[in-house]
Amino acid sequence: MSEAVTTDAAPVAPSPEHGWRRWQLALAPLGAQLRAAPLTLALLAALWVVGAATGSLGGGPSQSLLEQVGVGLPTLEAGRWWTPFSSLLWCSGIGPYVLLSLLLVLIGPFAERRLGTPLSAVVLVAGQVLGTLLGTALVRLGVAADLGWTQDIQSQIAVSPGAGLVALAAVLSYRLTALWRRRLRLLVVLVPLVMTLYVGHLQGVQRLAGVACGLLGGALIHKRPLRRTHRASFAETRVLVALCVAATALGPLIASLYEDAIGPFNSFADLYFSHGPSAQEIADACAESAAACARAHSVDQFFDSPGRLMAALVPALLLVLGEGLRRGLRLAWWITQVTELAWIAVLCWVLTINYDDFAADGGTAYLFELIGEALLLPAAMVVLLAVTRRSFDQRLPRRDVRRLALVVGGALVVTCAAYVGIGWLLREQYQPEATLGKLFAGLPSELLPPAYNDLLPGYPVAVGGGARFLENYLGVLFWLVALVALLLAFRRPVVHGDAADAERARALLTAHGGSTLSFISTWDGNHYWFDAEGRAAVPYRVVATVALTTGDPFGEPAARRRAVAGFAAYCDARGWTPCFYSCTQEIRDAAEELGWRSLQVAEDTVVPLPELAFTGKKWQDIRTSLNKAGKAGITAEWWTYRDAPIAIRDQVRSISEEWVSDKGLPEMGFTLGGLAELDDPAVRMLVAVDQDRTVHGLTSWMPVYEDGAPVGWTLDFMRRRSEGFRGVMEFLIASAALGFKEEGARFLSLSGAPLARADRGEPPTALQRMLDWMGRVLEPVYGFRSLLAFKAKFQPEYRPMYMVYPDPAALAAITRAIGKAYLPHLTPAQGVRLMRKLSA
Repeated sequence: MSEAVTTDAAPVAPSPEHGWRRWQLALAPLGAQLRAAPLTLALLAALWVVGAATGSLGGGPSQSLLEQVGVGLPTLEAGRWWTPFSSLLWCSGIGPYVLLSLLLVLIGPFAERRLGTPLSAVVLVAGQVLGTLLGTALVRLGVAADLGWTQDIQSQIAVSPGAGLVALAAVLSYRLTALWRRRLRLLVVLVPLVMTLYVGHLQGVQRLAGVACGLLGGALIHKRPLRRTHRASFAETRVLVALCVAATALGPLIASLYEDAIGPFNSFADLYFSHGPSAQEIADACAESAAACARAHSVDQFFDSPGRLMAALVPALLLVLGEGLRRGLRLAWWITQVTELAWIAVLCWVLTINYDDFAADGGTAYLFELIGEALLLPAAMVVLLAVTRRSFDQRLPRRDVRRLALVVGGALVVTCAAYVGIGWLLREQYQPEATLGKLFAGLPSELLPPAYNDLLPGYPVAVGGGARFLENYLGVLFWLVALVALLLAFRRPVVHGDAADAERARALLTAHGGSTLSFISTWDGNHYWFDAEGRAAVPYRVVATVALTTGDPFGEPAARRRAVAGFAAYCDARGWTPCFYSCTQEIRDAAEELGWRSLQVAEDTVVPLPELAFTGKKWQDIRTSLNKAGKAGITAEWWTYRDAPIAIRDQVRSISEEWVSDKGLPEMGFTLGGLAELDDPAVRMLVAVDQDRTVHGLTSWMPVYEDGAPVGWTLDFMRRRSEGFRGVMEFLIASAALGFKEEGARFLSLSGAPLARADRGEPPTALQRMLDWMGRVLEPVYGFRSLLAFKAKFQPEYRPMYMVYPDPAALAAITRAIGKAYLPHLTPAQGVRLMRKLSA
């Protein structure tokens, strides 16, 4: 007796949410989790109630109370052993109260859900105690070693639950997916590190120590070695590098908000974020000379105008470049690298021209300490960018680059012309009176932040109204135009490298269709050949001297076979070897008429839909998956990736990153899509979600066109949550089949399984035996044969897919080209890891 199939197995298509409603749905799970987090609510209430009762909300505890509840060298040396515990219940002012409350709301509920409330409480308190004690001990060691910075903070007393919270976040990271594990660890390390290096207060040191305790404690609790995780995907690498660049931008900016920032990296903070001169500095300048006095007053007036925005030029530039890096743009990579190298050059220049003063202040040791502080961070960023260079391979269209160059270059020319030209007309409003030569010499002062003025040679100082207007506004207007132009260029969607041909090819594909894999031709990385009449197209990419196609030619049916010979002639004229990869029997026959050779490289699996019914013994596994999903409250929902709710998209990215990270091997491309290919409005995404809106798995489906409309769909992207519903892939594919059948589609293709084929009883050739051997060797790593066996559950029709080529002598080059196409970003370390897995 067979099981009945649940009636609600067909997927639903929820309406896309927009605007505030979209954010409301994304934040709803956080509100639900907060209500179920007693530790978080209790600590949140204790912070504000205790703070209000002791009058500490405005500016922190009074000095007498601070000495009783705060932790630091003075209180610990006085024997107040309870201060590591009591410091948990106060903050140092209204700003820290708000920020730490937000941090608690973000971390606490997730920690209680993942770790449990009792363990979260233990980790929070232990992290607070151990972090504050270790951080204070490190300061004590620094004092003993006569480190100048620690000498300045040895008398500080700190109150804050920050050390415990970052320790809790570090432990929580062990229970997250690979995507958020990396991001959370990077943030909990970067933020305290930046605060320590630039602000330098005792709290920062204690929080950094709390992170170390949390990472070590998490490794012990979860019995996982604290080692380097597997390589991140290229998309995630871009995000992590962008976060590092943003941290280097925001660190000095945050430090500038502290009047008493004394961090070891704060020595040259003015070059990051300029400050106006103090009254004493103006007095000293006026005592020096009339020219110095005029310059000091000019800078002071500059900070009273909108031009003061120039003070934050360096952080603003780095933040804009960080957005470009997040999007993987090669242009952003180059500009960031040049910026960091220029910063290193400026610091070396400052150290050189002030060598005698620095040496006199602290001797050679002090000079070397300054050099280390100044150059360590930008040098580290240069190395990081160099190591991750291959992740930034997205190129802006030439039209956009030309437009950007025109806008920025035009703004620069106008700024320089206005400063020199109008300045010469108003030359009497400068001190000393300006000449064309002196105005040209003063151009750098107009384009650089005020802190750089002292590094520049003498230039005319504006003393009249018109000249001051030029000095205060021209530079900020130029950089405003330049940064906005950069940001708009970075934010503009990266289109296909050959956008006009791609649009033409897509129109041809939609109108006439092609094979089940033809939609892959719309992916970035392909070029297009069109026949003379524009009736057929061949998508291809050139690797070395091999023109490797993606699937069949597409276009008008009568023109597809002729396209093989036409494309071959096109390649021959350019010295390329053509190779049609993953093509159908029709194209194989057309190629063999030209005397080409063929080889089966994959097996397409096609499921006819009109008569599909999950009845009979052969569909037992599929019916079981559908029914189990229904009992577990799991439903299938249709979305496009860009219209999906934020919570869905975030989980999709997280599941994908977990899949890539756990393999520890490079992502494959060419005929296998990823997140970038998922973000196409024509691609439909089917997700399995439970009643808590947790995504258990997803599949994506590419259209197969005929006469301008989809008549079938091809499976591409498949991912499942590691701890999710076990039969989620069977559930999703079966649900998709039911949904497509209701829509009137004729078939769905489960796509080709590379290096795997059905046994048709034909004697294999020597080359075919070699490919079969490669499939067996790669099976433990990529599981192509297991994938074909999985697809057999859906009773498909098997259709061989071939590679056709004109010259057997070129097989070695073709093999290398296919390997490069599938693994374009294979690193030496991944190659070694791959060989180890294959030989295991």
